[in-house]
Amino acid sequence: MTRELQHHVNARVGRDGIVARRHFLKGITAAGLSAGTVNWTDWVAANSQELRRQGKACILLWMQGGPSQYETFSPKPDNPNGGETKAIDTSVAGIQFAEHLPNLSRQMNHLAIIRSMASREGSHTRATYLLHTGYLPSATVRYPTWGSVVAHEIGDRACELPAFVRVGSSRQAGGGGMLGVEFNPFVLSRAGQRPANSSPATGRERFSRRLALAAKLEQDYQETDGGQLVRNNQQLARKSARMILSPKMEAFDLSQESGSVRDAYGRGRFGTGCLVARRLVEAGVSCVEVVSNGWDTHRDNFTRSKQLTSQIDQPFAQLVADLYERGLLEKTLVIWMGEFGRTPRINGNTGRDHYPRAWTMALAGGGVKGGQIIGRTDPSGARVTDRPVRVADLFCTFCKSLNISPKKENMSPIGRPIKIVNGGKPVDELFG
Repeated sequence: MTRELQHHVNARVGRDGIVARRHFLKGITAAGLSAGTVNWTDWVAANSQELRRQGKACILLWMQGGPSQYETFSPKPDNPNGGETKAIDTSVAGIQFAEHLPNLSRQMNHLAIIRSMASREGSHTRATYLLHTGYLPSATVRYPTWGSVVAHEIGDRACELPAFVRVGSSRQAGGGGMLGVEFNPFVLSRAGQRPANSSPATGRERFSRRLALAAKLEQDYQETDGGQLVRNNQQLARKSARMILSPKMEAFDLSQESGSVRDAYGRGRFGTGCLVARRLVEAGVSCVEVVSNGWDTHRDNFTRSKQLTSQIDQPFAQLVADLYERGLLEKTLVIWMGEFGRTPRINGNTGRDHYPRAWTMALAGGGVKGGQIIGRTDPSGARVTDRPVRVADLFCTFCKSLNISPKKENMSPIGRPIKIVNGGKPVDELFG
């Protein structure tokens, strides 16, 4: 042990000779990091339970299909590429949104908009995988999706609810991957009520479920390694039983919410998902992903974007406001994004096609300073002209918000160490 470390240990030893764990970790951080004997990854691993007690959480609002930046947070009303979409002022002087986001415009003081996202993947499948994992698909490694990483790194193992819940379906969004089935998302196909099959069954219903389970196990056993399947099944069975019997399952049930709260979020599917996300974070869930489908506007872009933005404007705005009023926003990172943006050029079907070169996403909470715009494009929106942000940079930013080390390595089944994020730097300006 170095002199610096010994000094911090001695300084924290009480009369009974016991070192306070929290104080020791703080001391070892200051001394070990400065002396070069303890690296950041080692400290985060040692202090993971301390981080879990901080109550950090993440809500990912995923816009499947690729939302148009012109019809959401980066309107171009003075350029032909902007089309017929008008702009409106927000609560922050000099910042405008597309006209169909009036509720979110009033929450701009809590939002940070990155208008300079840039990637190379224009395929839905590959881009969705990339924006969920930070990696492109590989034949040898199943990379974990972001929610699974959050669950693995800062999820509360003592919580009776799943650490990662996905509301809705998303193509190629992935699961626990090499982290294991324990970190797969608990998928909620329809929000607002207790999940299907989550109440203890009796009689004929129980017998039918057991038969169906036996058939599934026999089928899976033929297709995969039998020993691993049994272990996975036992693990999931224990988790499921613990969850079903927990009083925290009430977090899924919106019948306990008042009509005014339901109306504030909106009664649509996405609004219901956002309200469930808030309730789950309050109950101790570390990551919730809420999916909005239909953003692939190759045809009739302006009419469809108006419909889509009207579905997400009120729920997203109310979620941010609600988290703030409940004192949860500072510890909860809210991410709004899709897999890419839409083309500056309007095609012959009055639509916009895939465009990964310059697009937009939004953040709120989790230490992010609201009321700011990061990056810009040229007047046409065709190329990034200031502060380009790559996918690796974005994931490093997520990690910084949640106190996760992006350089931490997890071991793949083939014995290859994989960093949470391969390269990149956080967008430090976001944190003021």
